[in-house]
Order: sequence, then structure tokens, then C-alpha cells
Amino acid sequence: MRIGVAGVGRIGTMHATNLASLPQVDEVVLFDPVPGRAAEAAAGIGAGTRAVDDLDALLAASEGVLIATPTDTHPAMLRRSLSAKVPVLCEKPIAGDLETMTALVSEVEASGVEVLVGFQRRFDPAVVELHRRIRAGEVGTVYLVRALGNDAQPPDFGYLPASGGIFRDLFVHDLDAVPWLVGEPVVEVYASGSVLVHEAFAAADDVDNAVITLRFAGGSHALIAGGRHDPLGYDHRIEVLGSKDSLTVGLDPRTPLTSLEADGPKVAADAYPGFPERFHKAYLNEMAVFVDVVAGRAANPSPVRDSLVSLRLAEACESSRRSGNPVRLAQEVSA
Repeated sequence: MRIGVAGVGRIGTMHATNLASLPQVDEVVLFDPVPGRAAEAAAGIGAGTRAVDDLDALLAASEGVLIATPTDTHPAMLRRSLSAKVPVLCEKPIAGDLETMTALVSEVEASGVEVLVGFQRRFDPAVVELHRRIRAGEVGTVYLVRALGNDAQPPDFGYLPASGGIFRDLFVHDLDAVPWLVGEPVVEVYASGSVLVHEAFAAADDVDNAVITLRFAGGSHALIAGGRHDPLGYDHRIEVLGSKDSLTVGLDPRTPLTSLEADGPKVAADAYPGFPERFHKAYLNEMAVFVDVVAGRAANPSPVRDSLVSLRLAEACESSRRSGNPVRLAQEVSA
């Protein structure tokens, strides 16, 4: 099987490397709008990888294409892939605003072409198992979900004005994963944020630490919190407390957390430095699942319509933060 990768920046090169490691992939074909960049990446990855000069050549050579170019290029690239009838895995988000994304979702669904959205937590083995147990009734009634997401180091301050803000950039993964896990519509959102890390966030009309409360139709709640700096390392965890069981993902010997109990865990020397390391297994599995979807061996676990949920919730969070009031959702939002 030949899989194409459009965009070979940091994450695109990581995806291409993971694809090249899969035995079911015969060749990885690379394209990047920057001249020479794809050829350089292909040389770095090695055997079974080659570069082409344009998107048309990439689509013609590939049975499935991964889009890892900047967000503002996603709609056009996705539409060209649909026209070529080539299945796609597109990095989140597929579009930068809700109006464009809504129209694009309709186009994708009308095309019949499989399009996966790159929310890697849906592919993380532990999160997938948590989802399975909730759906199988092993957790019972979900009482509460707690999610924590902290960057180890703040992003480059020059990135902030174009980031979309903390809810669209950092928390959008939690706003996708948590409703997907609970499996119920979100009916109310409350969010609050502060600038505690650096005034550059305030200058960008953003915050660097925030908390979110989601209320689901069935009465359960989710508490999501996090921020842009954790001096001990990158930390992402989800806890689900239910009537039959309480489960967590993201708690392991590399979690950057120190217990003050005498026999509790201490921070390891190799605490996670960033998301590529924390979600290494998720990214590998994401590529394997994408290949299986292209081959018709697996169902799509991250369809485009689901990605509308996280963007709607992120916009509600931003509105709540600015107003200081909860936002009731006129139309129930569910994954």
C-alpha cells in the first residue's frame, strides 16, 4: 500500500516515519509546498520513502493521504482529495472556523470518501480501552470525568495571535475526547481563565491557565483544567468515576507528578517532555488504524462530523470566559 503525506514539518515527518515503520505500507510518498523540503525529509526517513513535486502527483501515487499542512490550507487540500476519491487523515482542525467546517463536513459526507480527523487521543490504546469499558457498561453510570492537560513549556509567543486561543488550541483535544468518552450531549459550558505564565498571553487576548465545566444531558459533569507551563514535564490525564468503577489514563512512571505520601510515586528522570513522547503509542496506532480504514478493514473512529463538537464547545468556552457566565447550548452538542 502507498500512503501520501502532504506537509513534512515536525508532525508530518513524525507521521511519515511512523507510516514507514508499518509492514502493511510499501511506500510513503511525500509532498511539501516548500521546494526541496519533501526530498530532504524522504532522505532522512530512508528506504521506502520518496518525494513528489505537487499535490496532484501525491494524490495520483497514493491510496490514502495524510494532510499535515497549516490549518488554512486544509479545506482546499481536503476538497482536492475528495475529487480524487482518495481517503484522508487530516490533522485537526479540518477548517479554522465553524461555518467553513460545517460546509466541509457536508461535502465529505456527500462524497462517500473516508476522512479521519487527527485527534490522536481517540487512537491512544489506554483511552480506547477506557472508551470500550464505558460503552460496555463496566464503569456503570458516569458520575464525573476529570481531565488535566499541561504543556511542559509555553508555545513560541509569536504563535499566540494565530493559535485560536487556549480553548481551540490546547483544550480542543479534551473537548473532543471527553464527550466521545461520555457519549452524551453537552448542554451547558462554563469556563474561566487567567494569565499566570506570561503577559504575552494577555497581549494576544488569551489566557495561559483555564478551567472548564461541562454538564451532560444525563446530569454528569466533566471538569477540564490545564495550562501552558508545567516545570516538571508534559502532563495529560483523564479520570472517570462511575457507579461500578473508577479508571484513569495517563498515570504511569513518567507522569510529572510528585506524591508526598511516603510510598507514593515520585517524578522520574524521564518525565514526558512533550506531546510526541506522551502520545507516541497513540500516534503509531493512529497510522495503523488509518491504513486499515483505507484498506476497508476498520471503521472510522474519528469522523468529520464529530470534529464539529469540539469546535462548538471551544467557542462556547471562549464566550463563557469573556462573559463570566455559563453558556447554555441551544442545540445539544454530542460526539
